[in-house]
Amino acid sequence: MSKIARRDFINGTLMTAGASMLPFKNTSQAVMAALEPSYYPPALTGLRGSHPGSNEHAHSQAWTKQTSWGSTTDLKEEYDLVVVGGGLSGLSAAYFYQQEHGRDKKVLILDNHDDFGGHAKRNEHTIDGDTRLGEGGSESFEYPHEFSETVLNLLKDLGVDMDRFKTAYDTDFFKRHNLGAVTYFNKRIFGEDKVVKHPFCDYPGFVEGLLRPTLSHEKAAKQSPLSEKGKEQLLRVLKGDPHTLKAPKKEWRQYIRSHSYFDYLKTTLGVDDPGVLRMARHSVVDYGSTPEMITMEEAFESGALGLDYFSWRDVMEVGNDGGYIKNTSTYSVKNPFIHHFPDGNATIARMLVKKMIPDVGPGENVEEIVLSKFKYAELDKPSNGARVRLNSTVVNVQHGGDPYSSSDVFVNYISDNKSYQVKGKGVVMACYNMMIPYIVPDLPKKQDAALRRLSKIPLQFTTVGLRNWRAMKEMGIGMAMSPGNIHQAVGMDFPISMGGYEYTKTPDDPCILHMRCCLLGETVGAPQIEQFREARYRMLGMKFRDYEVEIREHLGGMLPKDLFDFDRDVASISVNRWAHGYSYGNPGPIGRQPFGRITIANSDSVNSSLLNRAIEQAWRAVQELGK
Repeated sequence: MSKIARRDFINGTLMTAGASMLPFKNTSQAVMAALEPSYYPPALTGLRGSHPGSNEHAHSQAWTKQTSWGSTTDLKEEYDLVVVGGGLSGLSAAYFYQQEHGRDKKVLILDNHDDFGGHAKRNEHTIDGDTRLGEGGSESFEYPHEFSETVLNLLKDLGVDMDRFKTAYDTDFFKRHNLGAVTYFNKRIFGEDKVVKHPFCDYPGFVEGLLRPTLSHEKAAKQSPLSEKGKEQLLRVLKGDPHTLKAPKKEWRQYIRSHSYFDYLKTTLGVDDPGVLRMARHSVVDYGSTPEMITMEEAFESGALGLDYFSWRDVMEVGNDGGYIKNTSTYSVKNPFIHHFPDGNATIARMLVKKMIPDVGPGENVEEIVLSKFKYAELDKPSNGARVRLNSTVVNVQHGGDPYSSSDVFVNYISDNKSYQVKGKGVVMACYNMMIPYIVPDLPKKQDAALRRLSKIPLQFTTVGLRNWRAMKEMGIGMAMSPGNIHQAVGMDFPISMGGYEYTKTPDDPCILHMRCCLLGETVGAPQIEQFREARYRMLGMKFRDYEVEIREHLGGMLPKDLFDFDRDVASISVNRWAHGYSYGNPGPIGRQPFGRITIANSDSVNSSLLNRAIEQAWRAVQELGK
């Protein structure tokens, strides 16, 4: 076992233990001040995302109904607005509030994680002195041509130039290096380690410029390490089109909306080979669903196995990307998926913080802050108009009197296992919406019930710092679908150069690999919400060393041994676990309605996981607070 295995201790328990041994006073910024200047979460590796220490108090509240947190210290801090949740929606709410009511208004943002941004996390891997940037969650703008005026105005305020992405994204990178979409079959599940230069699905299509396979369906199926029956069934799936539905043409559209994807595979196509069904189940990576439970239409939108765009486009509605452009060697669409920053949407989170706390670091727009190293000790200074307080789990939010006449809201939070209280004239709940009933104890019954119906889909984005990518180049891998592994897809990061940051240039240079996973429950066919819960417990039960063993097997089996050695070539690993990832369920108008001086934001409130929805819900929540 390599030294990497110690990171789950170094970056998890050690920082928490170190914080608890500091000479605290009852001042809110004690942790930040004591850890400065070494406190810099983006550079931490090991278990990130829902990192050790971030969810324990919330889980105690939700799972064991804990309500007593010991004696509470009243910090005697009063704010015009307290925001619960420092993700994109919470940061946007704070920014909008000061825009609407003045920069002199005092705002406090509380977040349970050790970094701000929510899912929009920044991963920095320093490899032999070279810092590589990647995203640990929320990665891009989806369909910005459809953004609302509210969102576009905010992005303009932050200095986002939409046209800049056209030159920042190197659309020729994959073609220049002959990197395409392949499938890696591992020995543990499929009997041998084998790479077939065909993805067998359309999931790689979200990477603009990635090379399409040139290997025919017939040759690809023949090369797969399946039984002869499995190879025949796989080819049958790949060659499927609307005519295989055994329904009149006029009924095709209704058919795909009303029939499940697995019913199509099993009943219509007669697929029963476990290897083919596993490939299908693992071809839907981060679209947030269990493939055996979704419709054909949903499977098509997710790029699932066998639903080729050009074969099925007369039946399926063209998506917001405008559909693939025919007769190109790459996955190219009319509205390309190129709106990424080097660290994903963490740049938006960082710029929102920079706007509200100017001394946090240099840079006046999103491009200028790409390489800016923020000073976290600046986040929670009493002199700030807006303050960001990390490692602080809110456990109770309650009005000072009658909710509909009270002018004050008291907010209790836990930091370093101690309970504190602050007061606000208003509160925006920009946290996971399903936690709100546990935190706001006197919600109206119908609103409480609507919020409790929500759930989350567990996701995992792992970034791996490599000293070189010669092995990827040799194998022609831009992305590898991996149906036998926890990470269902692994590939090169998006080729973005911006703000002085240069994407990796040659195979001899360091780079970041992205490994993606929508962790599935092992009870195939169980209701989706039960599978999400099962997968979430499995995710949180794994230690970093478990992930390292998996990643070691994955990369070691996929890449040629003469060019890749895990201990030599892997410099760092960040496992961004999001036990509560994509939203599942819609609270509706009842769930997201204002409650006295408490309003609700977060993209959860409209059953979305997109940046633009997070911003829009922040705007709504601030408007509902009024003055």
